[in-house]
Parts: sequence; structure tokens; C-alpha cells
Amino acid sequence: MDEEYDVIVLGTGLKECILSGLLSVDGLKVLHMDRNDYYGGESTSLYLVQLWKRFRGSDKPPAHLGSSRDYNVDMIPKFIMANGALVRVLIHTDVTKYLHFKAVDGSYVYNKGKVHKVPATDMEALKSPLMGLFEKRRASKFIKFVQDYDEKNPETHEGLDLTRVTTRELIVYGVTFTFSL
Repeated sequence: MDEEYDVIVLGTGLKECILSGLLSVDGLKVLHMDRNDYYGGESTSLYLVQLWKRFRGSDKPPAHLGSSRDYNVDMIPKFIMANGALVRVLIHTDVTKYLHFKAVDGSYVYNKGKVHKVPATDMEALKSPLMGLFEKRRASKFIKFVQDYDEKNPETHEGLDLTRVTTRELIVYGVTFTFSL
């Protein structure tokens, strides 16, 4: 290990990794360290053994759960917009060699002791146990509105000018009053 560095970065969270990558790409000698035995800081993804150690201390996970590497649990879900400034920074620093991008298959919530899929289609909204009858109908109509919306076709706008309507107004008033239940 060298004894002199231009910069020492402590922690391996996303912002520390981006900073370290940008500085090293610019030719600085960077020492990047973390006190944990995993990368990512608070937004890390943990294997089963790491997860068990973090929340259960020295206990080992039960054998019937299978291989530790079959698990990859995000401590904080991470979404990166596909065409954002962050993507350009990641490409510039060549970090993309170490990342795996994947389209989101679904979002899930833990509610009343069970894991539920967050509805992403109008049919999923109608079947979801996360909402009451009227909420399901409104959510279904809202999702259908979003799916059918075409910026160039005013017939799909349901009488709303989305350049002037706030998101709150769209969700609260647009779904409730524009769409008939």
C-alpha cells in the first residue's frame, strides 16, 4: 500500500464512490476505505449472512434458507433514471463496468405481516389487498389514464392540461372528479 495519496475518501456510499471515481479519473491518487466488510454504506445490498449478522448479531441463518449468495437485499432501494446526469457521471468514471442495470420487475411493500406487490397495472390495482374498494377503482383508472396518455393526442388527456396541473391536483382531483366511478 502506498504511503501518500492526494485524497482519502472514507465510506463507500454512492456519493463517496462517485467522488472517488471522478477524482481518480482526473488523475489523482485516491485511497478509498470503509470500516464495514461490505460496500455501499447505508444503501448497501447484503447477502443473507451479512444481513443476518447486521440484524441478528452473531447468529447464522438457518440452513433451510439456502445459499447466502442467493440473496441480495437492498437496505435502501436504489433507482437511477436511465437518462439522467448520474448515468453520465457513471459512464464517465467507467463505474458501469462494476454495475448491473436492470429494469424494475416490481415494487413490494410489507404491510400487516405480509409482503404485497405494489400495483403497476389497472388489473393489479383491482386485485390488490392494499386498498379498499373505492381506492382500487380510482387507482385502476389512474393507471389506465397514465398508460393511455399520449401527449400529442388531446383525446387521451381527459380534459386536463398537464402543463398546468400539479401532480397533487392530477391525483386528488383528476382521478376523483374527471373519471366517473
